[in-house]
Parts: sequence; structure tokens; C-alpha cells
Amino acid sequence: MVDRRQEADAKKRDPSNKARRWVVEVCHSWFNRFRKLLVRYEKLERSFLALNHLAAAIIAFRRVPLTVNIIYG
Repeated sequence: MVDRRQEADAKKRDPSNKARRWVVEVCHSWFNRFRKLLVRYEKLERSFLALNHLAAAIIAFRRVPLTVNIIYG
């Protein structure tokens, strides 16, 4: 495991290098905002998986820039 300072130094030397761990941390924080997923209340695996898919769809939808207001057209 490489600490953040070493990753930052490597990125300065080679800008095409990406810090992948930070991407994962951001993704986890997005999913942690859905409290129903944070503490698993669902008994069935398929219900939990469906909620994960729904959360991922909502996260992806929020990341897409919209040119049209959805509510008013």
C-alpha cells in the first residue's frame, strides 16, 4: 500500500498516473450517503442488490450535466 504523499509525488513525475484509491474512496462516500445501504436492513440478498443498483443509477444520473430542466421541460 502506498501512502498519499508517495502517490502525489508519483503523479507530479508522471501526470498520466492516476491515484486510483481516491476514486474508490469517493465512490464509497457516495454510497454511504444512502443510509438504507449503510446499515443493511434487507434480509433478502436480491432486495439489497436492487437497492445498490438503484443507488448507483441515482449517483450516475446526478453526475450527468443536464441542459434541460426536468421539471419544467
